[in-house]
Amino acid sequence: MNTKTSVKTKPRKIIREREENLAGYVFIAPMMIGLIVLTIIPTIITLILSFTEWSFIAGINKIKFNGLENYVKLFKDQVFITSFRNNLILLLVVPLQLILSLVIAVIVDKYVYFKSLLKVMFFMPYISSIVAVAIVFQLLFHPSFGPINQTLKALGMANPPKWLADIHYALPSVMIIMIWVGIGFSMIIYLAALQAIPRDLYESAEIDGASTSKKFWKITFPLVSPTTFFLLVTGLISSFKAFDIIKVLTNGGPAYSTSVVTHYLYNTAFEGLKTGYASSIAMLLFGCVLLITVIQLYGQKKWVNY
Repeated sequence: MNTKTSVKTKPRKIIREREENLAGYVFIAPMMIGLIVLTIIPTIITLILSFTEWSFIAGINKIKFNGLENYVKLFKDQVFITSFRNNLILLLVVPLQLILSLVIAVIVDKYVYFKSLLKVMFFMPYISSIVAVAIVFQLLFHPSFGPINQTLKALGMANPPKWLADIHYALPSVMIIMIWVGIGFSMIIYLAALQAIPRDLYESAEIDGASTSKKFWKITFPLVSPTTFFLLVTGLISSFKAFDIIKVLTNGGPAYSTSVVTHYLYNTAFEGLKTGYASSIAMLLFGCVLLITVIQLYGQKKWVNY
């Protein structure tokens, strides 16, 4: 009887497993279809087009393969080199933003009442329209009539910076705005991480006579390192994808001082109509982001504490 029962139940288990597997495939199918159609296939097509000299308005039959010519041309293109250098400078936004947001999060978590109100206030710039934010800062940074320069003149500065109109101050101005926009999101994430730290660790440290700074470096900073790693990875990737704020705020000027790779890619593809050349820019950008991500994934083993 036992043998017959096991023989009967075995097909049922197989059928049940197949039904569970089928249900799993059904649930992940929308995500996988979206990933394949919207990400994997376009990436493969972009890679192929990066070896061509082609404009999308010319038609598929006009595609002409030119090997590595586009990539060779990139490293001689001064506008691309300037844009890439600006992207590397923009990476400084991420550590500055993380430092400020962590300090604010610690202060809000320990010493400030009405935490919910402050969370909303700091988070508002992040969820606001980037177009509206850019227009507001265009007015604030206006070289002649902007409130910032008017205040500096009232304080005795005869020749305040031209900000967005000056090639030396335009990119730092953009970085200030990016920090202001993103600091709220990082602060919210850090606050959640801080509230998850067991309070008895701080109590034990106080009993041992640990100072505030020592508690921060020995308890707080190591225990929020996974959050720091997450914000660092996403922040660096976002800084390489910065486009909308540059497009609205400065359109890459003055004299390409705020041009970044994505902005130059857009101009090359949709204004210059050089689809093949723009594809090579996109692939080089993809490679840079992938390299930074791999380096961080390797480095997390040494400084991230789970």
